[in-house]
Amino acid sequence: MNAAQQLIAYKTIVRKEIRRFMRIWVQTLIPPVITMALYFVIFGSLIGSRIGDMGGFDYMAFVVPGLIMMAIINNSYSNVVSSFYSAKFTKSIEELQVSPTPNYIILLGWVSGGVLRGLAVGSIVTLISMFFTKLHIHNPLVTIAVIVLTSVLFSIAGMINAIYANSFDDISIIPTFVLTPLTYLGGVFYSIDLLPEFWQGVSKLNPVLYMVNAFRYGILGVSDVSVGAAFAGIITFLILMFGFCLYLLNYGKKLRT
Repeated sequence: MNAAQQLIAYKTIVRKEIRRFMRIWVQTLIPPVITMALYFVIFGSLIGSRIGDMGGFDYMAFVVPGLIMMAIINNSYSNVVSSFYSAKFTKSIEELQVSPTPNYIILLGWVSGGVLRGLAVGSIVTLISMFFTKLHIHNPLVTIAVIVLTSVLFSIAGMINAIYANSFDDISIIPTFVLTPLTYLGGVFYSIDLLPEFWQGVSKLNPVLYMVNAFRYGILGVSDVSVGAAFAGIITFLILMFGFCLYLLNYGKKLRT
């Protein structure tokens, strides 16, 4: 395939993914927004008023960046893992792989779909958060870069999960037992400065902590970790996971249910 044909293939996959999650927007866009709104009400307004300031900001302003990032992570991941496994289950991915379409175009197409859903939900959650607190972006470049890189990273992770999954039950194991604990323990609701020194060290092994804090720095200008280290970690994981996912697509064995 030449470059023009590859671009057509890429656009086709992305268009299919957009139509997929927009066709069932009541299931893909509304539930996460309602969940985040409940977080804003319960943790921000009700509990936050009793907690007081955290990191130099009122508690609502402190948790909003983490909740936005949590929505982006969950939806980027879930969009790709469910969509790609469905394609694998129905054997349509095999038809795509025997076509002249390069595997990296297939990967980029599905990842782009996950990124777009993550950004769509993140944008809606951001608009909802403005009813609870005022957001003043401290560093727009850092904010946008963290959102995009994190969304791409978890979209790739969702595809890896889908490739290894042997049943629909398998696509829920990682989100339930890995992704959710990492997110909740990633500094979304608290600053790790409140933890004893030992648990601060343990928390710094959590990659989600760096993503949440880098995004919080972009919004509020404060972070519990080095923003430079956060970007280095995100980019390193992204490159490694992209290469591994492309290897799995080229290898192909795990794509047969």
